[in-house]
Amino acid sequence: MTNEAVKKKNSFKPKSVLSKPVITTRMLVSIALCSAIAYVLMLIEIAIPIVPSFVKFDFSDLPALICVFTFGPLAGVFVELIKNLLHLLTTHTMGVGELSNFILGCCLVIPAGIIYKKNRTRKGALIGMLVGTLCFAAMGFFSNYFIVFPFYINAMGFPMDAIIEMGTKISPILDSELKLIALCITPYNIFKGVIISILTFLLYKRLKPILKGKA
Repeated sequence: MTNEAVKKKNSFKPKSVLSKPVITTRMLVSIALCSAIAYVLMLIEIAIPIVPSFVKFDFSDLPALICVFTFGPLAGVFVELIKNLLHLLTTHTMGVGELSNFILGCCLVIPAGIIYKKNRTRKGALIGMLVGTLCFAAMGFFSNYFIVFPFYINAMGFPMDAIIEMGTKISPILDSELKLIALCITPYNIFKGVIISILTFLLYKRLKPILKGKA
């Protein structure tokens, strides 16, 4: 059989045989490591004076975003899922906070991962994180209005007046649920997304070889 015939025969082999596996052991180990780090970071909450006391800042989306740029959008979703499943062991919100955190985290990492996958440049990463941050903030508005606030009011028995009072202590204009979410919590979520994005931009290139096992 000639070389030409061999090449032609090999060209008809299924792509799944010739291509590398989509999920590797290194990828699974890295997802597990990032999930564990994300869970620990989720436990380290920082109070921010410009938002109500029940809103805390944490860096738990950082490992997920770095994992997304390294392995793709699905990897980041798994990190977001695993960290919140682990956090259920110590939840104070009956899983509602974890559900909201998972939804918001996915809104941040999935758009960033999809855009970066199509344009693997610094510009692509920046655009991806910008779009992800905007999706994160937009979904945060709906999440707080339809999930988080109703949970505190109906399930936890937290009076709306008390929540509004927290807002008016920050600024007199935050005198309604809608204003508190739109003018206080949503800008805060944009701020959080920007901070996470900046840290990802600074750390990704240094951490990628470690996650890929090439350090």
